[in-house]
Amino acid sequence: MRHTLPLAPQFYVTAPQPCPYLDGRMERKLFTALQGENAEKLNDSLSQQGFRRSQNVLYRPSCAECSACLSARIDVSAFAPTKSQRRTLNRNADIDRRATSPWATEDQYALFRAYLDSRHADGGMADMDVFEFAAMIEETPIRSRVVEYTRKETKELIGVSLTDVLTDGLSMVYSFYAPDMTKRSLGTHMILDHVRIAQEANLPYVYLGYWVPGSQKMDYKSKFSGLEVYLGGRWQKMADPENFHPDTHPLSNDPIAEQVANISLPDTRPTR
Repeated sequence: MRHTLPLAPQFYVTAPQPCPYLDGRMERKLFTALQGENAEKLNDSLSQQGFRRSQNVLYRPSCAECSACLSARIDVSAFAPTKSQRRTLNRNADIDRRATSPWATEDQYALFRAYLDSRHADGGMADMDVFEFAAMIEETPIRSRVVEYTRKETKELIGVSLTDVLTDGLSMVYSFYAPDMTKRSLGTHMILDHVRIAQEANLPYVYLGYWVPGSQKMDYKSKFSGLEVYLGGRWQKMADPENFHPDTHPLSNDPIAEQVANISLPDTRPTR
């Protein structure tokens, strides 16, 4: 019997596990494989519906009683740096940026390990070895870039972003940086620089991943003007962050079957 890939993506749900953002909660993800000749179309479409990429998987939070995680992106046309952000750009004027193909290096892994050991020693990636790191960087079926940031004088690698190029913007899949250079605010600088890259490429959005009200480690995302969050099946301008509450409720999310039924899939029919 001949076996072929299904014409439409198949969606699955992970088993509940402890939430990495809010203490005492359990997270669950809705996900699908990213594969085949229509991978880029699927990635574009689902990214616009709040999904994120991790290697060859697209996922979106689908917790039973919590809807705190909100996909966030910057509307480049509405962005204006704050005084603090302008100071960050000036402070890092001695940094060079280089975008390369998604290829892992020893220098990247050394920086990645230093970042994890300092900032996320108890996180889900804490035990990632060099081979798993290489897979994270290199296993991509779509158009991706590794954006490296180095000091001009010493050529020292101090920041890296794995970035996907979408039809409507840049998606910062994962970023890490020198943890001992806190005065530089490198995480903020890399986001500001991606806004600049998007402006130069006439791309309207920079996708930042998930913003979680009540999570201190995610609070920095709310500091960027022009921020939008995916809520209620559509992108909405971020109002006052204080208006969002990470409260739990048994009716926070629709049933899984209903969530899947409401996902818009791209037209993958061949054109003549």
